[in-house]
Parts: sequence; structure tokens; C-alpha cells
Amino acid sequence: MVGLIIIIVVAAIFLLFLVMQYNGLVRLRNGTKNAWSQIDVQLRRRYDLIPNLIETVKGYAEHEKETFEAVVQARNAAMAAQGPVDQAKNENFLEGTLKSLFALSEAYPDLKANQNFLELQEELTSTESRIAFARQHFNDSVLGYNNKIEVFPSNLIAGVFKFEQEEFYEIEGEAQGPVQVQF
Repeated sequence: MVGLIIIIVVAAIFLLFLVMQYNGLVRLRNGTKNAWSQIDVQLRRRYDLIPNLIETVKGYAEHEKETFEAVVQARNAAMAAQGPVDQAKNENFLEGTLKSLFALSEAYPDLKANQNFLELQEELTSTESRIAFARQHFNDSVLGYNNKIEVFPSNLIAGVFKFEQEEFYEIEGEAQGPVQVQF
């Protein structure tokens, strides 16, 4: 009888351990998904600012059609991106086109002084800071989740329930900083 109780207690402890490991993995995976959605929210904010910025600049630089089209194409590509790797690649391209758009203000002094343009610059700068924070939070979440998947004994549970590693949101070269909007 005592042996049966010991077996039941050991089995219950083992089952509790499995449940806790599984739930920990689920929490970390959901935290990673939430962190990605926070990046998405900030990127959408940026995407919403871009048409306003283009319209403001268009009034001063009508003949810069190629620059406007490049920004719109980059914005559309970034909005259609799927996953951290594709998103980072498209965001790098978008940031490059935005830099060329802001460079136009040097050729148009009236644009540089336009209050709407200045407000949009400030909004974009603020959004870039939020994106950087959200990106860091996402990568921290991915690190915690990936570590949990790889370390013993949770790696056994992760393998059985097919938890897969997430990719970090990495950007390249000069795009690692925010879009420079200071004149």
C-alpha cells in the first residue's frame, strides 16, 4: 500500500513537472507573438505617416516623382512582408527611401520650414524610437523562448510538442539606427 502511494506521488510530481514545463513554453511563445504584434503596431504607425509626409513634400517638389514612387513601393513591400527576416529586409529598403525623401528638404528651403513637415518629422522620429524599443523587446522575448526550447529538460517537452525556434528581428548595416530626420 505504501509503495502504491509513493508511485502515485512520484507520478503526480512528474505530471506536474511536465505541465509546468509545457505551460512555461506556451507562455514564452505567446510572449514572443505579443512582442511581434507590438512591432507590427509601430510599423503600421510609420506606414500611416508616410502618405502624409509624401503629400507634404509633393507640394514643394513636384518633379521628384521617382523619389515618391520609390517610397510608396518600399512602403507597400514592407507592409506585405511576412516574418522577421522578410520584414527586416523590407524595412531596410524603406528606411533608405525615406532618407532620400528627407534629403529633398535640403533642396527646398520652404519645405524645411513647413510646420506640417516638421511635425511629421517629429512623429516619424518618435515612431522610430518606438520601433527600436519594440524590436529590442521582441528579440529579448525570442531569446528567452529559444533558450527554454534548447535547455534540458524543457527541450524534451519542446521536442515532443513541436515547439520551434523563432527568428530574431535583425537589420543590416547603416539601417541599424533610426531614420535621420535632422536638418
